[in-house]
Amino acid sequence: MSDSYKLIFEHNKKWVEAKIATNPDYFHELAKTQHPEYLYIGCSDSRVTAEDMMGAQPGDVFVHRNIANVINTLDMSSTAVIQYAVEHLKVKHIIVCGHYNCGGVKAAMTSQDLGLLNPWLRNIRDVYRLHQTELDAIGEEGKRYDRLVELNVQEQCINVIKMACVQERYILEEQPVVHGWVFDLRTGKIIDLEIDFENILKDIQKIYNLTDSDWVMSRKK
Repeated sequence: MSDSYKLIFEHNKKWVEAKIATNPDYFHELAKTQHPEYLYIGCSDSRVTAEDMMGAQPGDVFVHRNIANVINTLDMSSTAVIQYAVEHLKVKHIIVCGHYNCGGVKAAMTSQDLGLLNPWLRNIRDVYRLHQTELDAIGEEGKRYDRLVELNVQEQCINVIKMACVQERYILEEQPVVHGWVFDLRTGKIIDLEIDFENILKDIQKIYNLTDSDWVMSRKK
């Protein structure tokens, strides 16, 4: 067994000791239940950890990560996470967070066969197709990829808003609100893309309205 693997358990032991030293009941309280206000959907990149960059503690954030923070309604993993977070955990905010220098975004734009990754990364190619005029006008490759990262976040936010469970609960409770972020690895800062959630919701409901608004409103009464 490698030393680096054993080190994980040493770190865990020190972490447990530090938590108990601060609060002897820490793990007893942690084991009771979870009431996170945030669902964080991010990239699997090892350099981007939600809790660290948000300054969050265990129990604060419900997390789902995959390559390039893609929300595909045919992906049962991401849709199940969203539905559970919205309907059962009652999160108040859903955050889709991409990051600059995303390997998944860059790989999606390379001309090579990536095997099982091909259909997954095609989601990002679709984002490029939707915004090709803007992206092709950006001469510098690095800046073009940065912008594609931002646009990918924006489109994945729209995919979240399309979901019936999100629309229905928002009509009932005006929550959750969907946010789009980008983490800048070069500075450590979170950039809020300030997507216009309410207007996006209104626009897409003309096409993706999956709820009976009258029925939902009757439940609200």
